[in-house]
Amino acid sequence: MFEVAIGLGVLLSLFFLETFGAAAGGIVVAGYVAMFLHEPMTILATLIISFIVYFLVKLLGNVMFIYGRRRMVITVLLGFILGWASRYYGLFTGFHSDYSVNVIGFIIPGLIANSMEKQGIIKTISIMIVAAVVVRFLLVLIFGGKLIG
Repeated sequence: MFEVAIGLGVLLSLFFLETFGAAAGGIVVAGYVAMFLHEPMTILATLIISFIVYFLVKLLGNVMFIYGRRRMVITVLLGFILGWASRYYGLFTGFHSDYSVNVIGFIIPGLIANSMEKQGIIKTISIMIVAAVVVRFLLVLIFGGKLIG
């Protein structure tokens, strides 16, 4: 099911990019977020890490040239490091007591931050949420409502 979610997310991301000129946070982000729609605190934790990465890249841009591939590598690397640190040190464990809150994936926060840098925060989050909901809806249709989570 996870592979189908990623595949649908890639297709929808491409569709939104070609139709509206806006990316859903990255080519695989919509599929990953769709699989975690039943865990809103995990999505919130991922967005918090993405915002931190976004602002760190903005600050770094004041003292060094960050553009193109360099920006992509820096945002993904910072997202990876901060996501790993939040998992390892349990930065988001106090949010909810029923389940542990993690960040989605290892590169997802960096991809979201890079997209926010390129096209803006509101546009990125809006398209990401719409694409994730559509992917989740398609998964419910394909698998007859038998989703994990």
